[in-house]
Amino acid sequence: MNIRPLLAALAALVFSASSAAEDGYDLWLRYSAIVDRSAADAIAEIAVAEEEDSPILQTARSELKRGLDGLLKTELASTRANGARDRAILLGTSRAPVIAKLGLPLESLGSDGFVIRTLTTDGARSIVIAGKSDKGALYGVYHFLRLVQTGQPLAALDIRSQPRTQLRLLNHWDNLDRHVERGYAGQSIWDWHKLPDWLDPRYTDYARACASIGINGAVLTNVNANATSLTPEYIDKTRALAGVFRGYGVRVYLTARFSAPIELGGLKTADPLDPEVRAWWKKKVDEIYAAIPDFGGFLVKANSEGQPGPQDYKRTHADGANMLAEAVAPHGGVVMWRAFVYSNESPSDRAKQAYDEFKPLDGKFASNVLVQVKNGAIDFQPREPFHPLFGAMPKTPLMMEFQITKEYLGFATHLAYLGTLFEETLDADTRVKGKGSTVAKVIDGELHGYAITGMAGVANIGADRNWSGSHFDQANWYAYGRLAWDPELSSRDIAEEWVRMTFSNEPEFVKPVVEMMMGSREAVVDYMMPLGLHHLFDTGHHYGPGPWVNDLNRADWNPTYYHQADERGIGFARGPKGSNATSQYAPEIAKIFADPKKTPEQFLLWFHHLPWDYKMTSGRTLWHELVVHYTRGVDQVAKMRETWDRMRAFVDAERFEQVAAFLRIQQDEAQWWRDACIAYFHSINKLPLPAGFAPPKHSLEQYKARKFPYAPGRG
Repeated sequence: MNIRPLLAALAALVFSASSAAEDGYDLWLRYSAIVDRSAADAIAEIAVAEEEDSPILQTARSELKRGLDGLLKTELASTRANGARDRAILLGTSRAPVIAKLGLPLESLGSDGFVIRTLTTDGARSIVIAGKSDKGALYGVYHFLRLVQTGQPLAALDIRSQPRTQLRLLNHWDNLDRHVERGYAGQSIWDWHKLPDWLDPRYTDYARACASIGINGAVLTNVNANATSLTPEYIDKTRALAGVFRGYGVRVYLTARFSAPIELGGLKTADPLDPEVRAWWKKKVDEIYAAIPDFGGFLVKANSEGQPGPQDYKRTHADGANMLAEAVAPHGGVVMWRAFVYSNESPSDRAKQAYDEFKPLDGKFASNVLVQVKNGAIDFQPREPFHPLFGAMPKTPLMMEFQITKEYLGFATHLAYLGTLFEETLDADTRVKGKGSTVAKVIDGELHGYAITGMAGVANIGADRNWSGSHFDQANWYAYGRLAWDPELSSRDIAEEWVRMTFSNEPEFVKPVVEMMMGSREAVVDYMMPLGLHHLFDTGHHYGPGPWVNDLNRADWNPTYYHQADERGIGFARGPKGSNATSQYAPEIAKIFADPKKTPEQFLLWFHHLPWDYKMTSGRTLWHELVVHYTRGVDQVAKMRETWDRMRAFVDAERFEQVAAFLRIQQDEAQWWRDACIAYFHSINKLPLPAGFAPPKHSLEQYKARKFPYAPGRG
């Protein structure tokens, strides 16, 4: 007898009887009662070490109690402790005598590290959560709650953990009018008009979520900066947010508009070498730190996409960054200078420009400057090879910039787990110091000995009740934070953590849903831009296909610039006989990327323009292989829908139905992408469709006619 349907039905009844509808607001911090009661047997109370209290330690204590009360379905006592207590969680820092005498290796773990250990002292068996600092203790609390939430054994814990990067930031592309550039979850959560007098409780919940995954900073304003954010009125509003975040170890940062001395200060120039300009910035920075003593510093986008910058005055990026660095240095602040640059004149290959501009400046930046580099050389595409700057600037700290918001991966409606994208980049081997010189080891400082390290993620957060526009997009925020803490974590392990904490610990749910997530981003690559194709999006919105677009003002704004399709073949020639972008990589990698026979097929058309009948490793022609990939992407989404349909018994109705609806949208739009691209490329090569593959449903003219003037998140 097959009892699985009966078990599923019983699970559904239990779930419906015991659980209220969920809307996703609680993220992975739901703290729903766990079935396994072994944790309850091990924990009878929370004992906080006697020491000087602080806002962060108060947060750690309250979060531990909140989490365990919910998970264990009880009301734990919270007491002060100066000695061992049986079946207690002992929480504290190395400042407390009761913690200090345990001999834990806290000094070696830095200010944010923690130890979680099961100990028997004087006959009392307890679990110690301790950090060298208050923040370390807080991060330890969240890690411990993660263990309980995901059903990990607690009997013999011996965990030491410290972040591999120092700055772990979210970059909010939020404007002061609450429009979020490339945001797909509603308005900005920062209600600037009501600040500083009204502090929305959501600000606290945002800080909780960030701290729970180790994020310790937030850049509140758009990289396309507005000088108004530096006025006294807005500094006061930022001060109010900093006050909320401080108890969770999250510092605030702002974007600095380079022309602010002109716009706010009435100066005639913003030349970074002008003494009056430098004095203006010093005074402005002093004003900010007077209001916000733990202000983190500035993120700057300059001389890119029309933004003002030092090149307006024939100065270098280093000149501009160092001017700001000089202003914030006395306060312990940093400057994060973005390497996403391309000039107003179209280069021969836009992918080369950041390297060409920044590589000669290696070693010329101030010690408190990080150069923030996107994961790939173009612009957050569904797949790009790692940026050639990684490994090329040993004297300048490089800070990774990932995009958590899915500007180019179907906005909020397409399920695309980006943990695999992040992991692919971080695991990429630059070979600059031999095998094993991974991008992760560049950004965490191991490879070049950087004094400061960091990672930034462009946030996908908005005012939607579920924070990110769709429930599965929460996983990308979560995965980013976990990988910023440790860039060598497994994206699969992270996905499993998130699934267990966000939905269910049931194996019949966890395994298929994790598998669905792990294949989801590859499906998007297949139905949008397989085999190294990139930037095939229609004008402005970056949502639908537009491989035919060739009428924009700049060559490198047009998809035709990137795919170079003609009757002979397709792809961008970046080898020695083309733009020679391959030469920007270490010699061993350059040789691989320069040879189409050695180039991984996932990057083939990124680096090479090849004939339509080029023979692939499968034995198929390039044209045939493209059609296979486009079709496979659509088929994969259909399988994702089938998987999710089987999960109804394990998920509350509200969240189940939204995910199901979005997967239906995704399947329809995957088919649109597949058919539109095949129709266009067929119109170029005139080749017949390979046998066994359905033709596009509509004419190419019909696909070209689709427009989205009001798509969300437009820049």
